[in-house]
Amino acid sequence: MSFENDLKLLLSTQNILIYILSSEEERLEYNMNLMIQQNIKKSIYCWNFIDGYYNNPNYLNRALRNPLQAIEFIEQLNFPTSTIFFLKDFHAFINDISIIRKIKNVSRFLKQANSSIVISASEIQIPGLLKDFVTVLEFPLPNDDEINIELHRLFNIMNISSSFYSEYFYDLILAYRGFSIDQIRISIAKLLSSNSSIDNLIKNILNEKQQLVNQTDILEFYPVDDSFEDVGGLILLKDWLNKRSKAFSKQAQDYGLIAPKGVLLVGVQGTGKSLIAKAISGQWKLPLLKLDMGKIFAGIVGKSEERMRHMIKTAEQSFPCILWIDEIDKCFTRLNNYMDSGTTSRVLGTLLTWLAEKDKPIFVIATANQVLSLPSELLRKGRFDEIFFLDLPNLEEREKIFKIHLMKFRPLSWLNYDIKFLSKLTDQFSGAEIEQAIIEAMYNAFYEKREFSTQDIINVIDNFIPLAFTDQVNISAIQNWAISGKIRMAS
Repeated sequence: MSFENDLKLLLSTQNILIYILSSEEERLEYNMNLMIQQNIKKSIYCWNFIDGYYNNPNYLNRALRNPLQAIEFIEQLNFPTSTIFFLKDFHAFINDISIIRKIKNVSRFLKQANSSIVISASEIQIPGLLKDFVTVLEFPLPNDDEINIELHRLFNIMNISSSFYSEYFYDLILAYRGFSIDQIRISIAKLLSSNSSIDNLIKNILNEKQQLVNQTDILEFYPVDDSFEDVGGLILLKDWLNKRSKAFSKQAQDYGLIAPKGVLLVGVQGTGKSLIAKAISGQWKLPLLKLDMGKIFAGIVGKSEERMRHMIKTAEQSFPCILWIDEIDKCFTRLNNYMDSGTTSRVLGTLLTWLAEKDKPIFVIATANQVLSLPSELLRKGRFDEIFFLDLPNLEEREKIFKIHLMKFRPLSWLNYDIKFLSKLTDQFSGAEIEQAIIEAMYNAFYEKREFSTQDIINVIDNFIPLAFTDQVNISAIQNWAISGKIRMAS
């Protein structure tokens, strides 16, 4: 059900106190007035602390700088019709005991006249004494249709030719998802004044979106330039992902295709789980949001669940996007569920419900090293489309990994290295360990003031103990899962 339908239902069923969470007062007031004019036979009185009541000439400046009088005004008014009292930022005053008492007193007048108080607020602050009276609604950010209308309006005002933006208009709408109307107006004015090309315009919008996301202090807008060419091996996983690379496009939407939910990548450290997350973002050309699970769990009771809900809201405002939950096993383990008075269980429950029911095109990539410690609910089908096991690279994949890193470090002379021999020596090495062996060889040669060689890498490999030798229990268990068909092999 849409916000407008929810609000109509509440206003028509004697809900006397409606609390709307939004930072867009102007747009909320416009939408409410439009809804009243078109669908509801009610009058509306608007109040703010500085101006008092301001939209009715008979009551201008009433209750100026006096929130208690704003409620007393409701009691004194003789209701000729059903009425909405729209009080802006009233959450700043609602915890005062005299205001609480006065709201309770006027509740019978509101019920008799089928009238309501609507409070707009940027955060939830509801006193316990009023919880039985309050219904909370969240005013969503502009949808695609609203962004479309606003962009056309702004371009017409600025006399910008449609030829400038027509081909990329849908890309502009996608880029501005998650912005408020005011933020869109400021962004368009600022960016167009610089006479940027449409490509640079979209890049600049994404830079602004990055700042908005980073302000949450929970999600990080992760800039990436990686692609599948930077990932050695994982042929089956990359093939699965390539088939879904256009799943978030308008063509896929018109085709009726259901957007993929995401994947859980499991395996030993260093096998490319984080790299593939970044490569998907680069390959699909979708923004990558990285979730810091450590910041979800705060010390105050109830705060962790609130932060998880805020993370979900921020991600949904940025759709389509990729949400990367790195090392999810460090937070959601069976042990944690019994050690923290249920906080982990509640946060996990919120995440699981969202993963199963989300309808926004958000592709979730979760990575885990110790998959055996994860709660079974997280591994159940329906949370993710697939669970892939990233095994240690085989000989052919190790050759590809050596080639990728040597081309990066020595783009002109990488052919001078004996990649086939090095690949044979690095059985049981992860991709990260192969890269580290090359870097260590470079340090040793640099210290001796010479170019590093194949022999330098061999010397490092001979003294290197791969993590696989110390993590055999976990690796063997996951391999058995893959053999039994519980999870899919990535290569």
